[in-house]
Amino acid sequence: MEISARNALKGTVKAVEMGAVNAEVTLEVAASVEITAIITKASAEKLGLSVGKEAYAVVKASDVMVAID
Repeated sequence: MEISARNALKGTVKAVEMGAVNAEVTLEVAASVEITAIITKASAEKLGLSVGKEAYAVVKASDVMVAID
């Protein structure tokens, strides 16, 4: 895989919940650290996502917000 994004986190698929149009995919990227993404059902099927499979969470930095309390 080659991609220009620098924020790619390798992980293991922990859960895939298929909906009518979208799929909610949860990756475990480190011990007790999970990232959940909503992607199209067609994309999840094309990627063959299933629990235990390795995958990458690619984060578009311009869409990430950080806050403090």
